[in-house]
Amino acid sequence: MMDRQDIDQLALRLASLVPPGLAQAHEDLRANFSDVLAQGLRRLDLVTREEFDVQTLLLARTRARVEALERRVADLEALAASRGG
Repeated sequence: MMDRQDIDQLALRLASLVPPGLAQAHEDLRANFSDVLAQGLRRLDLVTREEFDVQTLLLARTRARVEALERRVADLEALAASRGG
């Protein structure tokens, strides 16, 4: 997720696009852009990079466990089939 510094940088870039005749409003626009961007991002259902990385790790562990269980089931099915069951 974007941190406050990223939001401020983006707001500054947006404010720099304001025509020179509105230079006195530059700082007000930058602050408003920053607030609007921050509010918009808060409304989105976003997770932090740390949360994403934790979930990725959990998914990888779960996938490995499922694959191991699938192999175990296949081995047990093969054993049962070889015993005539």
